[in-house]
Amino acid sequence: MANSWATLGVDLLLEPTGPGLRKGLTNALREAVRSGRLAPGTRLPSSRSLAVDLGIARNTVAEAYGDLVAEGWLSARQGSGTRVAERTSPGPKAAPAPRPRKRGRPVYDLVPGTPDLSFFPRAEWLKAARRALTVAPNDAFGYGDPRGRVELRTALAQYLSRARGVRADPDRILVCAGISHGLKILSAALQARGVRGIAVESFGLDVHYDQLAATGLRTDPLPFDERATRTDELTDQAAVLLTPAHQFPMGVPLHPDRRAAVVDWARRTGGLVLEDDYDGEFRYDRQPVGALQGLDPDHVVYLGTASKSLAPGLRLGWMVLPPGLAEEAVAAKGEADTCGAMDQLTLAEFLTSGAYDRHVRAARLRYRRRRDALTEALAVRAPDIRVTGIAAGLHAVLRLPPGTERTVVQAAAWQGLALHGLGRYRHTRAVTEAPDALVVGYATPPDHAWAAALEALCRVLP
Repeated sequence: MANSWATLGVDLLLEPTGPGLRKGLTNALREAVRSGRLAPGTRLPSSRSLAVDLGIARNTVAEAYGDLVAEGWLSARQGSGTRVAERTSPGPKAAPAPRPRKRGRPVYDLVPGTPDLSFFPRAEWLKAARRALTVAPNDAFGYGDPRGRVELRTALAQYLSRARGVRADPDRILVCAGISHGLKILSAALQARGVRGIAVESFGLDVHYDQLAATGLRTDPLPFDERATRTDELTDQAAVLLTPAHQFPMGVPLHPDRRAAVVDWARRTGGLVLEDDYDGEFRYDRQPVGALQGLDPDHVVYLGTASKSLAPGLRLGWMVLPPGLAEEAVAAKGEADTCGAMDQLTLAEFLTSGAYDRHVRAARLRYRRRRDALTEALAVRAPDIRVTGIAAGLHAVLRLPPGTERTVVQAAAWQGLALHGLGRYRHTRAVTEAPDALVVGYATPPDHAWAAALEALCRVLP
């Protein structure tokens, strides 16, 4: 059977110009090399393959190649085919594309929010991906269910129930691309209900405030004290966004009385609690604080993510939705807005095989050692600095003398140390004042840079 043009050689887009096929082809090839569209060393299709693609005689292509070899534009060697010559003459060499300049890149990074990316379990993830791909049904390669793959939703329901006390039905789990994506979906669903504002914590991530504001929701900060967010201040709001297990960035759990108060408020008013459980797996000195969602699944939306436990680059998160909100959230997400099926299937396999639990336990031990090294170094080098929020999570809060936060952050920048002050995380309309403090992400540096990053931190402290 004759070979089809679709199965031969490599693709090469050419538009022969000028009188005569041979001359037109020669001109088109020469211009492709001259302009840099065909880079030096690029292998060209065989004369037979290109002739089939262009619908011309093979001898015409061979003669055009021969002309350009003689001119120095192309080179031809037995067994290696025809290629663009490494040094073409007389045409000018194409200028390399300019590389973007990186300004002020820090030498050490202690900004919270990212785990040690060098600790990503590549070998175990690859094994899980192979197993998942081997047994993946054919429909996994289609557009899929906007809620996410059922394999992942089932695995998440089992894991969250066991590890976080979440009451989850796979049908009410929605897979998303992280917490910010989840908030975007929820914002749209709330707006469809006529909601115009949402209560938030006085301290948190501006990216979350901005995400809510970008979809038209006003954010109203609640007061904050030693018992965390004042949920007793909730009144006629329709929803509230909280980090109850480990408040970000202050690092304290929501007091039991406040947990009860927010659940009572939700039941009494029909309000929704959006629970961001961003680092629920990492507990060191005490028993884990269970998810708030377990107290009232009908009024609490549970949001989780793989960004801290595995890596943010996976872009995998999930929401456990109350029965009355599930369909609205799916509609807000949209049919085409789905996460990669293979990554979902791989994570499902990672969870069900026990590899996820093993990785989290190893990471927990690794980060606890870093936290201990941080507190020990500060006890020696900066004994007047009080460290808080260290019973859980991947960051610590270092209380500074009044009026020194900005100076310390600037000094850190001069030494190539990326560091954030607590003031960066205060809502612009919060009534609670931010004490001078640093928020130190001790999980971020790779192992080989941790000691030097810690030394740089100690040098800038007052």
